[in-house]
Amino acid sequence: MNRPASGGGLLVVGDVVTDVVARYGPALAHGTDTAARIRTLPGGAGANVACWAVRSGCANVTLLARAGAESAEWHREALERAGVRAFLAVDEEVPTATVVALVDPAAERTFLTDSGAVLRLAAEDFSPALLDGVGRLHLSGYLLFAATSRAAAHLALRTAVERGVAVSVDPASAGFLAELGPERFLEFTEGAELLLPNADEARLLTGLPEPEAAAAELSRRFPRVAVTLGERGAVLAAGGEVIGRVPAPPVREPVDSTGAGDAFTGGFLAALLAGADDRAAAAEGCRAGAEAVTTVGGRPPA
Repeated sequence: MNRPASGGGLLVVGDVVTDVVARYGPALAHGTDTAARIRTLPGGAGANVACWAVRSGCANVTLLARAGAESAEWHREALERAGVRAFLAVDEEVPTATVVALVDPAAERTFLTDSGAVLRLAAEDFSPALLDGVGRLHLSGYLLFAATSRAAAHLALRTAVERGVAVSVDPASAGFLAELGPERFLEFTEGAELLLPNADEARLLTGLPEPEAAAAELSRRFPRVAVTLGERGAVLAAGGEVIGRVPAPPVREPVDSTGAGDAFTGGFLAALLAGADDRAAAAEGCRAGAEAVTTVGGRPPA
């Protein structure tokens, strides 16, 4: 299998989100109060990937996203503290996206999502100059769920392909993916070199119940596929067949699975840019994902 050359920086075109993470006890009490531990944190799939890529050793990471004026500076400062070069288009009309993450005692999260400014990222917010010195472009699939942000994502993808820059895509949300439709998603991501779905997204995109079979099928459409399996690690596929399985490190006390997939992606892409092969890169991604579930929120610990 031909692989893109390593080296260069990482450009993430995606999203910033204000996360409200609520960790609660055994059950939610419908119609009344439920005690919870609640924190408001910077998040967003694209921004999380960028921060985890830096955490995993990639020194040159840039994020393009759109945020509301009320919190754009807060998000920019958080990204820059994490080592990410942040290009945030400021929206004066719509606030930053907000996600309420309900996290149960098993660390599983359920999201309530207000997309806010995310889906208003526009083609004019993207500049081809953002690809200068870039070895990989990563697109957050959230951008594909509305016409305006989809146009921006498509422009970035097309420009990267024309310049010979490898492109990866994360489907981002099984719920929103079901609304968009698998065939439309596959059409919109044509030209990407690497697809990074979780098991639910891989099943939805293929109609196949087993993630290994789904990974193999997706690798007939994309040169490389890495399907994340949570605590079971990841499966790699290329050319219509599974080429590797990578276990995840054990986690004794998980507290929040928010951003674990983003951590895998950030670690995986950083390792590829450093010259790792797919299995070694997936191992780095699994390591980052395991670290992510030990901390609250979707970003690396400070």
